[in-house]
Amino acid sequence: MTETIETVCFDLDDTLCTYSRGGDEVLAAAFDRAGVSQCWDIDAYYDRYRDYLEDSTDIRDLRRRCFGDLTVAAGEDRSIGEAVADAFAEVRAQESVEPLPGARRVVDQLGEEYRLGLITNGPPGMQQTKLEAIGLADRFETVVCAGYDAAAKPSAEPFDLALERLESTPDRAVYVGNSLASDVAGASAAGLRSVWIPATDSVPEQPTPAPEHTLESLEELVTPPW
Repeated sequence: MTETIETVCFDLDDTLCTYSRGGDEVLAAAFDRAGVSQCWDIDAYYDRYRDYLEDSTDIRDLRRRCFGDLTVAAGEDRSIGEAVADAFAEVRAQESVEPLPGARRVVDQLGEEYRLGLITNGPPGMQQTKLEAIGLADRFETVVCAGYDAAAKPSAEPFDLALERLESTPDRAVYVGNSLASDVAGASAAGLRSVWIPATDSVPEQPTPAPEHTLESLEELVTPPW
């Protein structure tokens, strides 16, 4: 028998909010600002950044480590990668964080019926700033910054920690996110039901791992599928 859902947890980046410019545009601008030719793309960073979460002191340190390694792997000097990381931070600081359509409405509506949590990969200070920017800083009973409060997603650890704080259990919880590799895989590892909202139009016919529910937009959550 399926247990009744009592807890809903969300991812943050590209699930509830997004930057006004994509990471690929910001990275290209950072290489240009640093005065060097681009030698790797944003997907390389996205594929590697989780490896640096536990050992980095903050997001600036993480980017300098990761960008440095990626640049060395591309056959260039580490100092170039570090300069690009600093330029990336400068360009990003000029960007605005925007809520995705329906974010506030969905969170407010679900908050009337369910206990809410946030489980996000990223530094606490940076993620809190994003929540404040989109008007959702006080909507979640707990915020777990995976990679800092617990191991990074897709480890089950941050999900376990959030449910412990919310006094809930995996069979009574659902997780909403945009990433198969981090969100759906992590929720599955921890035993939560998953709602996948792809951030792009390129969706595989048989996503792996398979989410319990796939939605086209966050706004569809006004009518929960569980």
